[in-house]
Amino acid sequence: MISKKLLEGLNEQMNFEFYSAHAYMAMAAYCSSESFDGFANFFLVQAEEERFHAMKFYNFINALGERATIIGFHEPNNEFSSLLDAYEKALSHEKEVTKRIYQLSDIALDEREHATINFLKWFIEEQVEEEDLFDSIIQKLKRIENDSNAIFMLDNEFAGRSFSPESE
Repeated sequence: MISKKLLEGLNEQMNFEFYSAHAYMAMAAYCSSESFDGFANFFLVQAEEERFHAMKFYNFINALGERATIIGFHEPNNEFSSLLDAYEKALSHEKEVTKRIYQLSDIALDEREHATINFLKWFIEEQVEEEDLFDSIIQKLKRIENDSNAIFMLDNEFAGRSFSPESE
């Protein structure tokens, strides 16, 4: 049986992952409104991935014999000034996710809750990949600036992105 503090943390993270999906849907909507369908697809896939992450927490909580508690969340940001702005906000969001996962890991370590420590290792590795992905895209967007051909090519590249739970 896990502590109340750890259970609350797991539930908070599960709900934050659901919120993350919402935040990425807002970014997708911005991209769609600007006719960047590939960039929109990128964020739609990202939203799917975040829901998958949330369900990993949901299933883990249930496997521990505890109850997952679903709550509402704040409205995500819906205003972006550019593609670069959306990706910079996405990176900032991922850094917040990383911070939360680390805090949760610290609680599990302090409580020597080994099943949770093991469970969270996957998320720690995932966050390294997430931050690297967004940082890389930001660097590309800065490099190409307003080169419409380069933006078109990147938009086409992102149009082919898909989510596969098996690759997670």
